[in-house]
Amino acid sequence: MNTQLPIPPHFNPAKVSEVWRVPYQQRSTEAEAWAKQHNIKPASEDKTRVCLLLIDVQNTFCIADFELFVGGKSGKGAIEDNLRLCKFIYRNLSEITTIIPTMDTHTAMQIFHPIFWVNSAGEHPIPSATNIVPSDIDKGNWKVNPAVSYSLRYDYEFLEKYAYHYVKKLTDNGKYPLTVWSYHSMLGGIGHALVSSVEEAIFFHSIARNSQAQFEIKGDNPLTENYSVLSPEILESFDNSPIAKKNTRLIKQLLDFDKIIIAGQAKSHCVAWTIDDLLTDIKKIDINLAKKVYLLEDCTSPVVVPGVVDYSQQADAAFKRFAEAGMKIIKVKG
Repeated sequence: MNTQLPIPPHFNPAKVSEVWRVPYQQRSTEAEAWAKQHNIKPASEDKTRVCLLLIDVQNTFCIADFELFVGGKSGKGAIEDNLRLCKFIYRNLSEITTIIPTMDTHTAMQIFHPIFWVNSAGEHPIPSATNIVPSDIDKGNWKVNPAVSYSLRYDYEFLEKYAYHYVKKLTDNGKYPLTVWSYHSMLGGIGHALVSSVEEAIFFHSIARNSQAQFEIKGDNPLTENYSVLSPEILESFDNSPIAKKNTRLIKQLLDFDKIIIAGQAKSHCVAWTIDDLLTDIKKIDINLAKKVYLLEDCTSPVVVPGVVDYSQQADAAFKRFAEAGMKIIKVKG
């Protein structure tokens, strides 16, 4: 990035950890004045087109008392990341052409939520502490909850076959096993919303640069996880019928930018999987395209639940692999 701008006076670092309403009209007036004051041109005039891809910067992952807070090693990971991210957006307002926030989007009855599964006593799995692999189904530890087939409008026998196929396919493909997560990113709920301070920064950028933020919904398919915004975990059923599809439109759009900067949550899951999918397509086209991808390493944290799971090593190994492929690891620092 070239000339760094000052941070606008409205930005309050202490509020990054809180949920609040963005005063849009006021920020709109201030953003237009800020653009005039600092001679910030419309995004349409950019000679170098820069995309900032923000993965799941939502309350559900980024606010401490929400469902799947990404604490990282420090215990305040996502909050510290978003403080740096907001500053990065404001300082580089005139350089960022388009901001693309992804929105993890769920409803109650999805394959990774507790209600989807039951044991012989009719109990649901303990969220975030339960992984389901083929042997669990073979032994009868877990089965699909028969009651969900009605609401999902699938035949129960199909769901049983599909669920086994799903967990087996994850294992065969070397993916993380199916994790039963706490209900999170629930459509219509506060957890689904972007972190207020980040939403404010994105809105300020939209007005100052006359650049529409492009929201990308992911994760609303009941039959597959969707860590990556570019592709769900499973594309086909046991009978080879399509269940979901890759987001080829977004992949093509991203690769048309001169620079792609990636940040968000969590480094070990949705961020790593998205970058991995992007790299897979880059390798098919031209590995040199990897050089236009920049990873904001101090604006992302791994999933760490003390005493339960720690994905720090997996996250670091993935980023090392991305760097070896030609992607650039960068930091905001403060």
